[in-house]
Amino acid sequence: MTIRKRILPTAAAVLAAALLGSAATPAFAAPAGPVTAQRAHLTLPDPTGRYPLGTVSLHLVDGSRADPWVSTVPHRELMVSVVYPAVHTQRYPLAPQFTPGEAAAFDAYTGLRNYSVPVGTVDWAATRTHAHQGAPADTRRGPFPVLLYSPGGGDPRNWDTTLVEDLASRGYVVVTIDHTYESPGVQFPDGSVRTGVLTDEVIGQAVQNGTLKELLQKVLDTRVADTRFVLDQLRTPGTLPSGLAQAADTGTIGMFGHSAGGFTAAEAMHDDDRIKAGVNMDGPLGNNQLESGTDLAPVAADGLDRPLLLIGSQTNTHHTVAAWSAFWDRTQGWTRDLNLPTAKHGALTDAESLLPQIARQTPLPDGFLAEHLGTAEPCATIALERGYLAGFFDQQLKHQDSGLFDRPAPPPANFVE
Repeated sequence: MTIRKRILPTAAAVLAAALLGSAATPAFAAPAGPVTAQRAHLTLPDPTGRYPLGTVSLHLVDGSRADPWVSTVPHRELMVSVVYPAVHTQRYPLAPQFTPGEAAAFDAYTGLRNYSVPVGTVDWAATRTHAHQGAPADTRRGPFPVLLYSPGGGDPRNWDTTLVEDLASRGYVVVTIDHTYESPGVQFPDGSVRTGVLTDEVIGQAVQNGTLKELLQKVLDTRVADTRFVLDQLRTPGTLPSGLAQAADTGTIGMFGHSAGGFTAAEAMHDDDRIKAGVNMDGPLGNNQLESGTDLAPVAADGLDRPLLLIGSQTNTHHTVAAWSAFWDRTQGWTRDLNLPTAKHGALTDAESLLPQIARQTPLPDGFLAEHLGTAEPCATIALERGYLAGFFDQQLKHQDSGLFDRPAPPPANFVE
């Protein structure tokens, strides 16, 4: 998600955008004026796998931690969603991408800080996923490996539904994590919505006080602690519904994430060997990602002994990103660097499928899609992202090697050696 450069100067802007959001900054402000009468309605791409999908949302409370962001909250509380292969799905309704409270918070955040889609342009609450709410897990096959997903800075847990659903349809149980008070809005079972506290003002104050690095470290530490707590909960009897607990192979776990979520996946792998394989999609690996390569995260300083796939947009490769280079040189495990030179940061999220639909239904400035997504063709980009994510996890967790990583990547992608 985007942090405006009017708040953050030069290198600090790059750093905060890399961890708290997108490196791309809006080229225009959200237009003022009344909400459009007819809001855009959006659809998500169909998953490509063989399995129909179910989903459940879980409210998890970490009694061992106070919330790091709000001092009056005595325990860290999270919402996660689980998307999984299911049966008898026709008996259950399709789940929305956003609850009403999440949709309202995301609408405001998207309009003011990210993509600059005018507030009220999109009916975010109307989008339906392909997962059926509460459908029984498929226990006839499997058990299925478990994948965790951590979203980009300021993104909600369901802003990569396109990739999450596709992986689940190919035989994975995918758990998406909302990082409370960092996400635009997290709706809990009692109906309350807890909105993000990392505002432009908070970030700007950290810049002025010289405490930005500490703030970003707190973001990462909180995310990694959230991840490890979720891992603990997945192995705690009673957390998952009985059928889903039977279908989920919690001894075979991978993780992927976008931007700050990619950083989270890599650092969580470093700190917790329960995660067997991971994917960092365009995320930093240190507190000055594009600078000198100092202040490396432990994962970049130490490397990994387990497989990590790097996926970078535009010019982001291990030759241009100092912390990626350090990781590349020091890791002993399997690694690849897949570059998408014509795609921008947001193309690795649901923006790739949804922003073009918004552009078709409402007037937006010239160059809007190129500004936020790049020039890659959306359908081809989505197919490529889905294919390489599934191919990687199939190879590393299911031991089904299609040879995908032994062949040249199709244009416009390429492997960087």
